[in-house]
Amino acid sequence: MVSRPKLRLFRYLVPVIVVLAFISSFRQCGKQEKPAGHPRDYAAIAKEGIIRVATEYNSISFYVDSDTVSGFHYELIQAFARDKGLKAEITPIMSFEKRLEGLSEGRYDVIAYGILATSKLKDSLLLTSPIFLNKQVLVQRKETGENDSLYIRTQLDLAQRTLHVVKGSPSILRIQNLGNEIGDTIYIKEIDKYGSEQLISMVAHGDIDYAVCDESIALAAADSLPQIDINTAISFTQFYSWAVSKQSPALLDSLNTWLDKFQKEKEYQKIYKKYYDKE
Repeated sequence: MVSRPKLRLFRYLVPVIVVLAFISSFRQCGKQEKPAGHPRDYAAIAKEGIIRVATEYNSISFYVDSDTVSGFHYELIQAFARDKGLKAEITPIMSFEKRLEGLSEGRYDVIAYGILATSKLKDSLLLTSPIFLNKQVLVQRKETGENDSLYIRTQLDLAQRTLHVVKGSPSILRIQNLGNEIGDTIYIKEIDKYGSEQLISMVAHGDIDYAVCDESIALAAADSLPQIDINTAISFTQFYSWAVSKQSPALLDSLNTWLDKFQKEKEYQKIYKKYYDKE
């Protein structure tokens, strides 16, 4: 089981624009070329000296604590940029679908966020070598008694329920397949405005009843939101990767070569244990 780091919960009532404004203060000043409007490969990135990255703001991937920026994917992509002599320009985007749009339109070169490989995504993206293991879990409020009609005890109880997910999330396909497996409909509501932690907070405070998100994020939230239950798995444990455009094969090769080497080093082990230490 993944350990539970202290949660730096980005409350869903805080406008995302505040975070974007804060992050912009960390970027280097000076003239920068605008994205060309189409995906770049590694040669164009190296020429400019800047790699543009999309991720999600949460307490595992990327977050601001006081005046410090941290997060597993943040530290990993910064290490890649450092080793390649690049500057990483990182933008938190809460919607998975908008991260995909930004990648296809050339606004971002890499999605540095755990992406579950699905056949649909494999058709439209190039996925890196596996970076870590994770699974999808149901987030609900803890049972209030034996007659609690809202509490989900098994996957069969998901029939006719509505699960909230981040818009465009790969978990949608898994939920649809799960509906087929139990022989009933599971309704899905995609949320464009908020990320995984905001959905968890909405469940905890009674704004919605169910959400689906990565186990690592749910575990981090559970320490600060003891009223939530995350014991029902939606998927098996699987490998998660980063993604680049299909027009960026050299960038994929550069990332994979670097990852294969870096994951064997002590620096990677230190970063990994900080956010995903196994108990």
